[in-house]
Formats: sequence, C-alpha cells, structure tokens
Amino acid sequence: MISEQFQMVGRDLFARGLVSSNSGNLSIRFGDQLIIIRRGSMLNCINENDLIETGVSKNSRTTPLASTDLAIHRAIYHETQALAIVHAHPPHAVALSITDKEIVPTVEDFSLIGEVPVVGWSEELEKESLADIVARALKQYHIIMVHNHGSFAIGQWLEEAYNLTTALEHSSQVLCLARSLQVSPMKE
Repeated sequence: MISEQFQMVGRDLFARGLVSSNSGNLSIRFGDQLIIIRRGSMLNCINENDLIETGVSKNSRTTPLASTDLAIHRAIYHETQALAIVHAHPPHAVALSITDKEIVPTVEDFSLIGEVPVVGWSEELEKESLADIVARALKQYHIIMVHNHGSFAIGQWLEEAYNLTTALEHSSQVLCLARSLQVSPMKE
C-alpha cells in the first residue's frame, strides 16, 4: 500500500512535467522512522527497492542509499507536524523563483494555498543551512519554493502535498503567461 502511494504520486509528478527523469523526491513519516526515495530513483517508475527506510533522527544501514535531500526532509519532520513531503521542480514556479521573493497565486481555485515564499537566496545560505531555512519556512506555510531550484510541500499524506505542488505550478503557469502578455491579473 505504501509503495502504491509513492508510485501514484511519482508517476503523476513526472507525467505533469514537475520532475525530470530522476529529480525530486518523496517521503513519509511514521513515528521515529521515515521512508524516502532512494538516491537517483526515477519517480515515474518507483519500485520497492526505491523506498529507503531510515530514522528521522538516527541513521540506519540503508541511510547512505537515501535521497541527497534526506537532511532537508529530516529537518522538516523535526520542525513541523508533517507526515509527508513532496519535493518537485515545477518549471513555471522555478522560473518565478529566479526573480520573485514570493509567488502569489492569482487563480481563484488555487488562492487557498496563499502566498508561497521563495527561500534559499545566497544571503540566507551564508547564515544557515538550506535544511534549516526550508524547515523554518514550512512551520508557517504548507508549500515553499527554493530560489532557482524547486518546491517543498508538506501534508498529512503524499496526495495532499502533491495537490499543493500542482496548484502552485498551475497558478505559476498562469502568472508566467500573464507576464508574457504584459498584463496584470485582474482582481475583483
């Protein structure tokens, strides 16, 4: 059942173009343990061998196989009540993160996610680790963008974090299209 959740979300992220062949990662927490995608896994074809179980605070013999973003996932689980994390590279949101300090969804259906801060600018990274910056931001928001990199979304299950990721990307796509037309989104 757990692997089916990872497979469904991984396939959908890839099909929507929110990750490339082996970028992005997923994890879930249960107690003091977490399951995270194996380093270099292809999210569109996850199998049982791609799911690495390790501790939220302690390493296990499988920890070296875990995603390179394990430290970020651990920090998020330490600082938030999240039970699931989706890290993706939504292209329109990444494009906006290059110049914007926050992404404000303008599509009414997606305005429920609220403003999405862009963190991890060079001046921030000079003072603390990316893991700490991301975890601190996710104490206040359910989804954030890392400058010129990608999104981290949290939820109580993978589908919830996935839904936030797709909502952010859809709204970012609309924002990019509006900017390319050199128009401002209308407010009622």
